[in-house]
Amino acid sequence: GYTVTVNGGTSGVRDLAGNPMAKNFVISWTTAAVADTTAPAVTGTIQADGATNVAVNTKIGVAFSEGMNPLTITNVNFTVKETATGTAVPGIAGYSGVNAVFIPLSNLAGSTGYTATVKGGVGGANDLAGNPMTSDYVWSWITSAAPDTTLPTVIFTVPPANAPGVALNSAVNATFSKVMDPLSITTENFILLKGGSLVDGTITYDMLNSIATFTPLSPLIISTTYIALISGVTDIKGNGMASGIVPDPWSFTTPVVNLGSASSFGALGGPAGITNSGILTVINGDIGATAFSTAVTGFHDAASQCIYTETPLNIGTVNGKIYTALPSYCPNEGTAATLAVATQARADTLSAYNALAAMPAGANPGGNLTGKTLAPGTYTAPEGSFLIQGGNLTLDAQGNANAVWVFQMAASLTADYSGAAAPQGIILAGGAQAKNVFWQVGTFATISAPTGGTVAGTIISRAGAAFSGSGEAILLEGRVLSINGPVTLMNTVINVPAP
Repeated sequence: GYTVTVNGGTSGVRDLAGNPMAKNFVISWTTAAVADTTAPAVTGTIQADGATNVAVNTKIGVAFSEGMNPLTITNVNFTVKETATGTAVPGIAGYSGVNAVFIPLSNLAGSTGYTATVKGGVGGANDLAGNPMTSDYVWSWITSAAPDTTLPTVIFTVPPANAPGVALNSAVNATFSKVMDPLSITTENFILLKGGSLVDGTITYDMLNSIATFTPLSPLIISTTYIALISGVTDIKGNGMASGIVPDPWSFTTPVVNLGSASSFGALGGPAGITNSGILTVINGDIGATAFSTAVTGFHDAASQCIYTETPLNIGTVNGKIYTALPSYCPNEGTAATLAVATQARADTLSAYNALAAMPAGANPGGNLTGKTLAPGTYTAPEGSFLIQGGNLTLDAQGNANAVWVFQMAASLTADYSGAAAPQGIILAGGAQAKNVFWQVGTFATISAPTGGTVAGTIISRAGAAFSGSGEAILLEGRVLSINGPVTLMNTVINVPAP
């Protein structure tokens, strides 16, 4: 492993105007076990060999198979000449990423043939390990009679504008309508902002497909809006940007919480296991526990018909997979591999819990949420616990399908859907989605609904959870994930939301 640091600040590097970098720039990598002896090669050119009607105001571009030594990309090793006369075109060679550009000092002549050469062999263009190209690379074309003045645009972005729930390991890229000058695709011209601050990252440009990519040096942050901005870039003809088809700048948001591998689980019991009673339980997703298979009872895997201690009165259908430790009830369950999946899901659940708990405290809606209609936001239990009893709780997205609710509890969550007003529950209104509702429970979650009821969102509890339906099933549109305690289900239907 190696780390390179370029110092910023008052004693660090400065630009030509004397301005220092704001902070240190640090990047690390790990070497391979052997030396690189593979010769680099040209993988493509902007002007295709044999092309006609090439704009006279073009720069000449070439892409390599790997990073090159910039000191070997010179106007001696990268030349352009008139094909018929052999007259050299005055110009400057530049290099960025895996792309080299020859910049003529003036427009090429119209309706004229030109030949470009990238020199190989000894003294020619080398890669970063010092390997030269095996031979010269040569291609030719004929110019048009006029310059190209069409302005480039951004036609596609990843993530798209206003995208929610963007993965934390995402890069940001933009596809252009024309081939761009790779020397203009820099960290000054393609930036990513978080709260007005620059995000550290690197830029690469796929010249053959016109795709620029910004890769953050660190993962993105949960529950954060990012803004991407492209400015000052030019196409290979020197034309600046026109207004894009997509917004520029464009923004996107990361998920409130990253459930990771736990996102496929309808119920996760951690080391204390998970049990079912009653015959109405159906899990449309995975279940599991970081415990022996004997700690999972009252279920069967619908696909393989693996049975986990069911009785005629305790039958739970799992339409996903069951992940536990040994002993094995079936050939592909209760193995080291399934335990590894459950262990990772528990670790991801703990990370998600900590992320929710670390969010700044939100509004105080009162301890009993019954009868309330809550807009998107973070809500913190005033006495450490939330209660839903005697009526419904409505979550109104107000037309925003990406609206998010976070409920923080230092202690417990209790939903009691009994009494004359039953069935009761949580109502999603105005485009609200269950995948965007999170309950962070410090101790235990208890959901009781003798005659049925509904719950929405992902419940993450430290000490466990119990769902108790008797005459009718409780419907959970979400997940119940426990870090340390058991999960017990009685007549509970769980539908895991799509990401």
